[in-house]
Amino acid sequence: MKQRWVSRSGTDELILVFGGWALGGAPFAGLTGQSDVLFVDDFRHLDDPLPDLAAYDRINLIAFSFGVASAAHWLAHTGFRPSRLIAVSGTLHPADPKRGIGPDMIRATADHLTEASFAKFCRRAGLDGPVPEIDIEAAKAELHAVIDRGGAPEMAFDRIWIPQKDRIIPTRAQEVAWATQQPVARGIPASHIPFRDGQNWQEWIA
Repeated sequence: MKQRWVSRSGTDELILVFGGWALGGAPFAGLTGQSDVLFVDDFRHLDDPLPDLAAYDRINLIAFSFGVASAAHWLAHTGFRPSRLIAVSGTLHPADPKRGIGPDMIRATADHLTEASFAKFCRRAGLDGPVPEIDIEAAKAELHAVIDRGGAPEMAFDRIWIPQKDRIIPTRAQEVAWATQQPVARGIPASHIPFRDGQNWQEWIA
């Protein structure tokens, strides 16, 4: 896992973000807030240690897209428990034809991945602004790792956000995947990347 501090001012609250595939921090660039923010992505491996987070009184984990399953795998492995656990635009079963994306489609994306196809993916996902740089071979390997790792253990989330215009992980697949946690799920009129400039991180934690 790769990690970088987005904000680190010594507050007593941390937002730990598990990002999506190959997008880096671009989807979250317009979000603001007072909390420290640590961003994690590149889920080819999930055993890379994070910094010591013991200084924080409160740690909220926001997992986005394929980061949802990756975060759940990581939580199950480490035993770490955040103050609040949030899922956005993802499921615990990313490589699943009914509760995520069909494995064959993910393999096809990996096998035919180019800078041009990645740019198309970004637009379908609803990314505004420049297309992030991509390491083609690393991105391919991450997609295969997602397939090979399989579904994550079931765990309770405090809030689940399901975009109603998702063209990456179909809205219906997300609704099916979270059927047992429907009381904490909220539909939002947005694309796969639902974050907008000027929004506060706390809006997604609520």
